Amino acid sequence: MKIRLLSAQDVRRALPMTQAIEGMKAAYASLSTGQAVMPLRSHVGIPDRAGTTLVMPAYLPDKDVPSLAVKVVSVFPQNAQRGEPVIYGLVLALDAATGRPLAIMEGSALTAIRTGAASGAATDVLARQDAAVAAIFGSGVQARTQLEAVCTVRPIQEVRVYSLVQEQALALADELAGQGPIPANVRVVDDPETAVRGADVICTATTSSTPVFDGRHLSAGAHVNGVGAYLPTMQEVDTTTVQRSLVVVDSRTAVLAEAGDLIIPLQNGDIEADHLHAELGEIIAGLKPGRSSEQQITYFKSVGLAVQDAVAARIVLHNALAANLGTEAAL
Repeated sequence: MKIRLLSAQDVRRALPMTQAIEGMKAAYASLSTGQAVMPLRSHVGIPDRAGTTLVMPAYLPDKDVPSLAVKVVSVFPQNAQRGEPVIYGLVLALDAATGRPLAIMEGSALTAIRTGAASGAATDVLARQDAAVAAIFGSGVQARTQLEAVCTVRPIQEVRVYSLVQEQALALADELAGQGPIPANVRVVDDPETAVRGADVICTATTSSTPVFDGRHLSAGAHVNGVGAYLPTMQEVDTTTVQRSLVVVDSRTAVLAEAGDLIIPLQNGDIEADHLHAELGEIIAGLKPGRSSEQQITYFKSVGLAVQDAVAARIVLHNALAANLGTEAAL
């Protein structure tokens, strides 16, 4: 049996943001209409290292382009102190007709792109059409793909970056300004309030366990993408933002199990369960309405789903075969 091995560089070449965004829309719609098969991901906690390893399988039975894959990803925040990546991962793509392993691909690059693309999909569905100012919280790998995705779907003219590590934020701004769909006007700001006030799209992509901005500073009509908090104890986006917003999630089941941004205000009685308006896939499929006015604040909470990885892996493999990327190995 032969299997294709795809590096991070191969994945980045084979997963352009425009295709990734459309793929995420399809993945969310498949999940919310009951077509996808996706068990809740398994967590393996490594408490003495403050790490988590996740196992994420999914199958999407599209008659033309079915997707079947399993991702194993490890998140070890303390790695940053050792000069190592915080996230390591691999994705195994399988033939949906036979179960035969087709490819093993580097998972961190795929995860970064598909997570950014998820916010791109949500921004395209929920943000105002004239959104022109974006604010990014964080300055790591995920901040980069969040920004690329938002600028792909909206005519962003100004970008504000806020990070606790200002040197890293300055490097990000210098690197990304004017690249692809990103405008030349990318600047680092000194405080969260400056980042948020007047911003049309806000993306939070940090490892913070406490809110990174005050929801009272959000302008009417803003759209927020929250992707950083992935545990019930983490609250990257504050309760005020949740209360003020039309709340849309990637998966009700997943966020109610994992997303402290929503679990904490629910447990405290600050919101009721019906405050979760819809899954993004329900809006994409036309089952629920999205934004109802230009003044409405919208909030998309994503914890990351295996259906995203399965669709992204299918796109990567298709494009890699067409461009002859990667290497083949015999098993």
